[in-house]
Amino acid sequence: MATEYTGHQTVRMTEAEEYDVVVLGAGPVGENVADRVRAAGLSCAVVESELVGGECSYWACMPSKALLRPVVARAEARRVPGLRQSVQGPLDVQAVLEHRDDYTSHWKDDGQVEWLDGIGVHLYRGHGRLYGTRKVSVTSPEGEHHVLTARHAVAVCTGSRAQLPDLPGLADVNPWTSREATSAQQAPGRLVVVGGGVVAVEMATAWQALGSRVTVLVRGEGLLPKMEPFAGELVADALREAGAELRTHTSVTDVVRNVSTGAVTVSVRGPEGDERLEADEILFATGRAPRTDDIGLETVGLEPGSWLPVDDSCRVEGSDWLYAVGDVNHRALLTHQGKYQARISGAAIAARAAGTPVLESDPWGAHAATADHAAVPQVVFTDPEAASAGLTLAEAEAAGHRVRAVDYDMSGVAGAGLYADGYTGRARMVVDEDRGVVLGVTFVGPGVGELIHSATVAIAGEVPLERLWHAVPSYPTISEVWLRLLETYRG
Repeated sequence: MATEYTGHQTVRMTEAEEYDVVVLGAGPVGENVADRVRAAGLSCAVVESELVGGECSYWACMPSKALLRPVVARAEARRVPGLRQSVQGPLDVQAVLEHRDDYTSHWKDDGQVEWLDGIGVHLYRGHGRLYGTRKVSVTSPEGEHHVLTARHAVAVCTGSRAQLPDLPGLADVNPWTSREATSAQQAPGRLVVVGGGVVAVEMATAWQALGSRVTVLVRGEGLLPKMEPFAGELVADALREAGAELRTHTSVTDVVRNVSTGAVTVSVRGPEGDERLEADEILFATGRAPRTDDIGLETVGLEPGSWLPVDDSCRVEGSDWLYAVGDVNHRALLTHQGKYQARISGAAIAARAAGTPVLESDPWGAHAATADHAAVPQVVFTDPEAASAGLTLAEAEAAGHRVRAVDYDMSGVAGAGLYADGYTGRARMVVDEDRGVVLGVTFVGPGVGELIHSATVAIAGEVPLERLWHAVPSYPTISEVWLRLLETYRG
């Protein structure tokens, strides 16, 4: 065993270790890349500096949905005759938090480590950095240094982190990001949420229902700006009805935490001028940044801290061995989309390793992540839920398609009325008039999250509307909205 001075410290160094594929990051994306290349018979090592399972398992998808499920279930139960009187009381906050903790495995990754071991993937715990072409250096918590060589590919799957605004002294305030919002052990009395995207509206929904007095501050004119406008409008109405305060066209100019009381003073500028708000915690849900600032990009001619542009096989542009999969490529910052990219890139890595002369890289081919462009699905787990797949009307028009949008009030569907008294919701279908296929669908309303995959199938399959007319929805289900949309389109 030799030693090497890295510029920061002297570390113990083992002999170089070689694998077919080395994966940086053991979140759901890295796990799926490893799974696919192992299934193809390639050897694989994964490097992880935190918990195997990544952001989704411990600080994002799983804990946030565990917090939200009791909230939404209670709201829906209150809309059912014969049941609403039984669920008028407050939520059992401790039980909800314990349920959340169970779904994060109490922030322990033993089960996911066991899974990696079961598929024959070698796990290196520590900080991994690119170390030149096809090489990754790993410094373990104990100070050991490993140099891993990849025969075929290195996949960067390090994900993204919360991006905080450039406010003086913000670090001294210890603001919440998505991590603190999903892992907090008690509900703050007063919570200010800065932002209007998915994290902002989901966490505002959860903590308002768990007893916090929530104020949402949005710089723009509404919520969920990347979805159809009516989605943000309906979610905003519901948040206000639940007791949250929503302020649009409002920006934060200063934040200070009182050392003695722990209270946060938030200076804001809005339509009514400058004002100060008091809170116990402040959550900034103002975007994401790539976790690429300290992974050795400079050793391969790339800019540290940058998003990594890739082709449809998720191979970094200008490289024949480096892949960037999931959030780091900035194509679609969603766990399920990153896992999809992992399946596509894993197949591409395996095919190239096998010497396949031509990859199936045409749209919808085995080695092309076409859905990133055309059929991205998303569910916002608020009350009501907002779900979309494919392009919005504005996106379709901007892309040059000749389109027609068809809207339908979902309260007119028999299944919706049975699902909840006073069902409020809306649907939109965006149709490519030249090809007669669906480009995008948005549903807003209780229970629509389980409806969106039908839209994803229709869009990814490019199913002609003439054929969709023969896809008969069961009666009486909310999915009859498909028939109503088609009837409205046909006239």
